[in-house]
Order: sequence, then structure tokens, then C-alpha cells
Amino acid sequence: MNTAVNVNVVHEAEAQRQHARVRIPAKVVYPGPDRQPIERSIRDLSAGGFSFDLDKNKAQVGDFHQGRLQFQLDGMDLGIDVEFQVRAVDLDNGRAGCQFHNLRPREIATLRYLISAHLSGEMISVGDLLNTLQRENFTKPRKNSSGSGMDTFGRIKAVGFSLGIFLVGVAAFGYIFKSIYGLYFVTHAESAQISVPGLQVTMPREGTVQSLVPLGGIVEKGAPIASFSATMLEMLKGHLTEEQLDPDNIEQLFGRQMKGTLTSPCTCKVTQQLVADGQFASKGAAIFELVPQDVQATIDARFPYSDFSQTTPGTRVSFQIAGEAEPRFGKILSSSLQNGGLSSDIRVVIQPETALNGSLAGQPVEVRIDHGPSLGHLFDKAVAAAR
Repeated sequence: MNTAVNVNVVHEAEAQRQHARVRIPAKVVYPGPDRQPIERSIRDLSAGGFSFDLDKNKAQVGDFHQGRLQFQLDGMDLGIDVEFQVRAVDLDNGRAGCQFHNLRPREIATLRYLISAHLSGEMISVGDLLNTLQRENFTKPRKNSSGSGMDTFGRIKAVGFSLGIFLVGVAAFGYIFKSIYGLYFVTHAESAQISVPGLQVTMPREGTVQSLVPLGGIVEKGAPIASFSATMLEMLKGHLTEEQLDPDNIEQLFGRQMKGTLTSPCTCKVTQQLVADGQFASKGAAIFELVPQDVQATIDARFPYSDFSQTTPGTRVSFQIAGEAEPRFGKILSSSLQNGGLSSDIRVVIQPETALNGSLAGQPVEVRIDHGPSLGHLFDKAVAAAR
């Protein structure tokens, strides 16, 4: 018979096998149909149930009773409250077999002690019984190592959960490895930008300026970039004789205006206008700053002086332009101290491997110098060692 017990506890003996039936002097008392107590002598007892003798009060299969098992111990009566159900009735032998239900841990431990002591021939005493009840008699059930108790969905769920934990672990390891590698083997520039050699357009005469190209616009070589106005006196200065410099003539020449245009010396982008429209500018003053579009751009970067050994000319670097997803590569052309004197910063000029559009001038750039171990080099060394 199987014992129907609390599923949250498992007796230490049940983790292996149940006891066989034993004949122990005992009896069971339970209420009858008319609520009168019925007392039956127990034939045999096991961890899962018991059998008793039938008399004039017949038992039927399926009857459920709440009663009390009574044992005679060391001159004392021991009672165990039990719930049981009649599972088999043998009229020829006058025997009814019953199964325990809902046994509590204390009742299970008591039955185990009584059966074990009877099988070993030991004397049952109250002291030994109390000692048994005081100790921890239960353990966790054994796990099903074969996994045969799991259905297909359960196995898929278990595999998916394990795979998820594995992927989280791999991602965490990769993040930690990347952080440590970046901390010890990657040098970052403090600041960097794309640089293109600039040109300036100057004022040929004293006068006022009016721009013809918007700021940031592209102007072709030889195309007008601005117009200027100058007095006739300014245009003829240095060409007049003393007789022509009388007050009336000077007043007339000063009142007459001459106009001209400023042209672009290259196909350039107008990056800055230094003199506002309508403002007076002296001869030789810079009016516009232009960036040629047909020259190769370089990258100016600034590194701390502590990275001196990593910023030597010829070192390969990687950089990423703001707004672009993929990094680019280049090499250091030259390095010098910032502002040409003793400084805590090093100015580095980087030549890109692929030409950059001059229109990117002034764009911020992130520059990295990777001086860690090369995985490809390590792999080649490992292959060579294996041979």
C-alpha cells in the first residue's frame, strides 16, 4: 500500500523503500454508523496502512473513517489519530485492508519507529519514542535525474531558461572584458576635429562690403563671392598730382563711388564672414575664410602628455566622425606640443587612409589608439606552435 501523506515532507525512510507488513499488537477504534465506537484488532501494520479483523459489523470498500490507533507501550497506552479508507475486503478470511490518508509528520515518525523497533526485536520505550520525535526525520524528495517526468513543453522551457541564463552570462562577460580592455589597452583623444587648410579673402580697397554667397555655401573658383564699394579718391590715391589735389577736386572725387567684386580663389566653402554686410573695412582686412573642397582633409587631435609613447608618428589609429556609424582608420603624421611651447597637451595630425570630403571641415571626431594584443597575431602564433 502507498501512504497518502503531506506532499511537502518526505520521511527519511521513504527516500528508499517502505517497510513490509509486520504483526504488532494493536487495535483501531473509529465511530460506526450510529456514532458508536467500533473497536477492531489489527492483524498487520505497514507504513502505508493496516488490516483488521471483520466481525458482525461489515466493512465496505471505499468507506472513509477517522479513528485512533492504540498501542501498549511500557505499561502505557499510545494513541495515534489517523484517517484511513477501506481499500479491500476479504470475506473468506474475515479481513479488511485499509490505507492511511493525510498522515502528519509526527504520526509518520511514530509509525516508522514502532515498525523498525519491532522488526529489529528491540524493546519499545517511551524515552526512545520521544527521542525519535525530537530529531529531524524528514528530507527533501530525490530529484528525477533522468527528466522522464517532464513533458515536451517543460523540457523546452527548461532548455530555453538555461540558454537564456547562458546568453546573459556571455553578454556580461563580454561587457566586462570590453570595459577592462578599453581601460588598459585603448587611448582616447581628449578632443579632435576634421581640419582643412583655410584661405582668406582680403579687402583690396577701403570701403564697404556686401556678401553674395550665404555662410556655409559652396562657391566655384573665379565666381563672385562679394561686392565692395570704394570712393573715387581711394581708387586714385597715389596717382594724383599736387595740382589735382585742390579742395574742390578732392570733394568731387570723394563723393563719387566705384564698385567692384571679390572672387573666390578656389572651389571653396564659406566657413566664416569676418566683416558684416555694409560695414567699412580697411585695405587688406580679411573679409571671408574659405575651406577648399578639392584638398584632402586631415584630423587634428589633442592627447594628454601622459600618452606621449602612444602618439608617435606612424602609429595606426581609428576614428569615428560624428553622425557616422562605422569607424575609419588612419595614421599619425606628426605630433607636437600644443601652442608650440611647454604644455601638458600634445597636438597630433592624423592622415586618413581614405580621403575625406572637405565639406566635413570642423566636424567633431572620436579618435582611438588601440595598443593592446592583436588577436590575429596571437592566433598565428598559436597555429605556428601547434605545427
